[in-house]
Amino acid sequence: MKKTFNKLLPRLYGAYFNILSLFSKKKTAEKAFNLFCTVRKGRVLPQQSDYLEKAKYSIEDTLGHQLQTYHWPGNKETVLLVHGWESNSFRWRNLIAKLRNSDYNVFAFDAPAHGHSSGKMLYVPLYADCLQHMIKTFNPIHLIGHSVGGMTILYNQSKHSHSEVEKIVTIGSPSEFHEILEHYQKLLGFNTRVLKAFENYIFERFGFQVRDFSSSKFVENNTKKGLLLHDELDILAPFHASEKVHARWKGSQFIRTRGLGHSMHQDYLNEQIIDFLKS
Repeated sequence: MKKTFNKLLPRLYGAYFNILSLFSKKKTAEKAFNLFCTVRKGRVLPQQSDYLEKAKYSIEDTLGHQLQTYHWPGNKETVLLVHGWESNSFRWRNLIAKLRNSDYNVFAFDAPAHGHSSGKMLYVPLYADCLQHMIKTFNPIHLIGHSVGGMTILYNQSKHSHSEVEKIVTIGSPSEFHEILEHYQKLLGFNTRVLKAFENYIFERFGFQVRDFSSSKFVENNTKKGLLLHDELDILAPFHASEKVHARWKGSQFIRTRGLGHSMHQDYLNEQIIDFLKS
């Protein structure tokens, strides 16, 4: 019964938004946005706790959030790790081992509503502002992001192009916000009236059009060196996202895989990331 209800729930939300939009498009859009940004997973699990507890560093206060940071000290350049949606800093454990073996100075942090950090919602502009706080605090030379974390890095870099960051790595990252929103519409089954109201809400709140929020556009003037990794069979972030970004990012390299999925924790991939940082 619970599984059946959980499958029906998105459609119930969609039907609710369709009806509510007849009376107030703005209220509908706000509720649809809040649902879109609500985080349901990603808190630290018992089996993750011991690993993260040993590396806990400062709690950074920014934008009304208390963000947990982690530190694995080393003598080489500083690397900042940026996890994806409904994840936390534990996801980097395999890469962190490789980075520590190469003596990099490694920082990571839990996004709002994730891991040990405060909050209930996350969206890329908020994540980017938190990232910028971490960049100012820890002065990383290299940034590595998985999934939405990669998109966040590229968006933030488009706003702060003169940062001291030298190299950027994205792993299985989406590119086009309109594609994400279209998937959301299909999942819930809300109509075009609700979609237009959502798009108008985004413009009024953040000042950009949905189709302009695009990693492939963010990188057009990016002068940093980049490494993109993406699996052809990724069902959470489409493979063509990184293809588009690579085509427009002059300083990027692209590693494609097949059959590794979305997480991409494999040792040989992490070794290629290390090689890129050293090159």
